[in-house]
Amino acid sequence: MDNSDEFKPKHTIRNSNAFQKGREKLGGLILKGMKTTGGTDVDWLVEHRGGFIIIESKEFHDDHISISLGQMIAFEKLHERLIANGKCYFLIFAGDDKINFDNPDSIIWYFEMKDWKEGNISHREMDKPRRYIIERSSMKEMIIKDFRTTIEGFWEEFEREN
Repeated sequence: MDNSDEFKPKHTIRNSNAFQKGREKLGGLILKGMKTTGGTDVDWLVEHRGGFIIIESKEFHDDHISISLGQMIAFEKLHERLIANGKCYFLIFAGDDKINFDNPDSIIWYFEMKDWKEGNISHREMDKPRRYIIERSSMKEMIIKDFRTTIEGFWEEFEREN
């Protein structure tokens, strides 16, 4: 990586107001009288040579993250389908509200979907709304620089295999 580009984001939202307006408009698609409900997104999905890297970002509140039941079901199914025909790394990471992505030594915590599906991530289930609560202590701690290196390693693995 070129030193001048070391701390420059590769992708940015060119017009955050327009982006936010578009998201708000989309909220009007499903109406109160409809049976359809819910909705979720994926924060980062990368395809490279048939392999996938999926990253979901959360923020800690009182040392835990919350993932709605519906969102986790969607994540599990997406991972299942993508890994069936190749490679898929699905990372869920969290940071504090003041995380600084410009500082490579900032700390994040994460877990991989495969660990979740194997029952290796302790959590508790809550009702109203139905969700999973995952404590910071259940997640792996890593500095952002090393997290980026991990992601780059996945990309390089896809390069070698195809």
